[in-house]
Amino acid sequence: MAAKTQDYTKVFTDMAAAFPVDMSAFNEMAKTSAALGEKMSKVALDAAATTTDLSAKWTKESLAKMTAVTKAQAEPADYTKAVTDFASAQAESSAEHMAAFAEVAKKVQMETVELLMAAGKDMQEETTSAVKKATDELAASAKKAAKAA
Repeated sequence: MAAKTQDYTKVFTDMAAAFPVDMSAFNEMAKTSAALGEKMSKVALDAAATTTDLSAKWTKESLAKMTAVTKAQAEPADYTKAVTDFASAQAESSAEHMAAFAEVAKKVQMETVELLMAAGKDMQEETTSAVKKATDELAASAKKAAKAA
C-alpha cells in the first residue's frame, strides 16, 4: 500500500475563500501612491530643466564677458582693469544666478509640501473608508454566523 500525500492546495484555497479580502482598498492605495510618484517626478524634472537652463544662461554670460579679458591691450594696466571688471561683473552675476537657483529650490520645497499634505489627506480618507467598510463587513459576517449557530 502506497501512502497518499495530502494535497494542501485545496485546503489553503478553501481557507482563503473562507476569509474573503476586498482588494479594492489596496488597489486604490496603489493608484494613489503611483499618482503621487508621478506628481513628485514632475516637480523634480521641472526643477532639473529650470536649473539646467539657468546654468546654461550663466555659462553663456560668463563666456561673453571673457572676450573683454582675452583681447589684446595697449597698456599693461588695461589688462588689470579688464580682469577687475570681469571679476566685478562675475560677482554681481553670481549673486543674481544664485538667487534664481534659490527660487527654484523654494518652489520645489513648496510644491513638495503641498503634494505631501494632499496625499496624506487622501490616504487618511481612503484608510478611514476601508476600515469602515471592513468593520461593516465583519459585523455582517458575525451576525450571519450568530444566526446560523
